[in-house]
Amino acid sequence: MKKKFIHEDILLHNDTACELFHEFARDQPIIDYHCHLPPDQIAQDIHFRNMTHIWLDGDHYKWRGMRSCGVGEKYITGDATDKEKFLAWAETVPKTLRNPLYHWTHMELNHPFGLNDRLLNESTADSIWDECNEILQSPEFSTRGLLKQSNVEVVATTDDPTDTLEHHIAFQKEPDTGLIMVPTFRPDRGMEIENGDEFRQWVGKLEESANLEITNYQDFIDAIKKRHDFFDSLGCMASDHGIEQPHAEPFTDQQLKTIFDQVMSGKTPSELDVERFKSAFLYYCGLMDHEKEWVFQLHIGALRNNNTRMLKKLGRDTGFDSMGDFEMARPLSRLLDNLDTENRLPRVVLYNNNPRDNELMATMIGNFQDGSIPGKMQYGPPWWFLDQIDGIEKQAEALSNMGILSEFIGMTTDSRSFLSFPRHDYFRRIICNLLGEDMERGLIPDDIELVSKMVTDICYNNAVDFFRYESVSKNV
Repeated sequence: MKKKFIHEDILLHNDTACELFHEFARDQPIIDYHCHLPPDQIAQDIHFRNMTHIWLDGDHYKWRGMRSCGVGEKYITGDATDKEKFLAWAETVPKTLRNPLYHWTHMELNHPFGLNDRLLNESTADSIWDECNEILQSPEFSTRGLLKQSNVEVVATTDDPTDTLEHHIAFQKEPDTGLIMVPTFRPDRGMEIENGDEFRQWVGKLEESANLEITNYQDFIDAIKKRHDFFDSLGCMASDHGIEQPHAEPFTDQQLKTIFDQVMSGKTPSELDVERFKSAFLYYCGLMDHEKEWVFQLHIGALRNNNTRMLKKLGRDTGFDSMGDFEMARPLSRLLDNLDTENRLPRVVLYNNNPRDNELMATMIGNFQDGSIPGKMQYGPPWWFLDQIDGIEKQAEALSNMGILSEFIGMTTDSRSFLSFPRHDYFRRIICNLLGEDMERGLIPDDIELVSKMVTDICYNNAVDFFRYESVSKNV
């Protein structure tokens, strides 16, 4: 009898892998320490109007796939009806074989919808649309209901320093939600002085949110610090920085004052001044994170907004980004060393977007481990173009060979969708399969007690410890 495509042992290729997953990984709670879920939708516990609303809106992974298959923009981000957009996606899905979208699509239909009796395609689209839309209206399919179904304990959203965080405040006032939701400090706009008017407008928003007049560079830094303090008061445990490459150009206080004044007066900064400003900004963020005992996350290497025409039409984060090939090692080393020289290097997570940098990142973290806490320096989970089978396996191999896999903080969704939590299941299956194969080949001991501890730590315990989510009950 032919197996269903999505079955309980998918991606698990031997008995030991199955035991590790089903007995020790599958039911571990989820600590989603980096995602892009909208906090207002969690605070308001909304229901989604249909499958397009929950599944396709904002998902640039799917949008890229649809464009590659000749789907017009009308049916992706345009004015087609929600049903038409869903049908266009359903027609695309069979063409995504061997792309992770095919796995994710059917894993997400299986959980939480319980649909694993058919594949999504043109002929099944209408029935899946109708059944899933009906299910979405049930109480357990609100945003919080979906998080509960996925066994999510912590959601760390991604928030601009100028955000009011009003939804975090409202959520935290509620008793017994069964969920921890914390903000993450994402100040990228504050270092993009090359964007001229956009940067100046952002400074205006910062001035308003910090309730502090900004007339010079020191005022600017004071306002950033004030917002950093505000985020901390609401349980923020990390900053996050999406950068093309590490920035570590030498700078002086006088240079920074001059650069800021020139930019605010409308002048275009030189490339060197841009680099100085970004270097100082990242350095000061690292100092603030160390002071607060936050985690300093660096997402490095995406070449963003490549398509100027579509950027003007649709804006950022719409599916026109790719891997970059920037210089990494020397500037990253200088940035981390500048913080470490003063013994003010916070806990760090490094994410790379290009697999050529896997071993670079895995070895870089070893330069700054200092024995103060286990895994102070983390080579983060496979990110963006790398969060598939090949990327997960190669990241685990690099970290195993060059570092300590046992201290790894595991997976995160990095997603805007409440249906993306099967990516944790996907990751856990791949890790259990790697370890199970090693056990059966005699590469590591055939000792289930030893290896299962490693599995539960990677899936759950290490992230709780690393991000200091002390109010989450440890699953020891």
